Amino acid sequence: MILLASQSPARRAMLEAAGVPHEAVPAHVDEEAVTAALVAEGADARTLADRLAALKATKVAALCPGRLVIGADTVLALEDGRLLAKPGTRDGLRQQLLALRGRRHRLVSAAVAARDGQPLWRHTGVAILDVRAFSDAFLDWYVEAVPGTVLGSVGGYHVEGLGVQLFAAIRGDTFTIRGLPLLPLLAWLRTTGEIPA
Repeated sequence: MILLASQSPARRAMLEAAGVPHEAVPAHVDEEAVTAALVAEGADARTLADRLAALKATKVAALCPGRLVIGADTVLALEDGRLLAKPGTRDGLRQQLLALRGRRHRLVSAAVAARDGQPLWRHTGVAILDVRAFSDAFLDWYVEAVPGTVLGSVGGYHVEGLGVQLFAAIRGDTFTIRGLPLLPLLAWLRTTGEIPA
């Protein structure tokens, strides 16, 4: 059985819906510290997502010999290169949505597969999202209406829920937006025999 180095309900739900047997094992990575160090070194969103996904996968894989581990991470980048983290609170959500209102951003989702502490495969998906110039009344409604789980998602939205109302246009697949480039991952798992081809 594959190990998922994540407690993300969205990632688990995608794997479950796709029929991929897995078990979630948290990586216990200090993402804020790692992110700060990588950003200080000049890492862009793509590099940051890949490095965090690899760190999670290799850490769990080193602790679980012989097991295939999937690590994943998602990074949100504004057009000016500024990165947004998880809002954490409803006030943080409001601030993030004000920063996103009427603007375009990129969501970069990376997945890395590892075994015995070594990466075997990696893929990074990118989606481009245009947030509409929503009203203050909509903002007030949204901040109160969304479930608390949104506070743990970069950007403060779930496109499979109320968050879809934030957007004027979306380019990219919903799996990448939800935090896992699932189609390339499934293709690779089939080539390795982990799931039926």
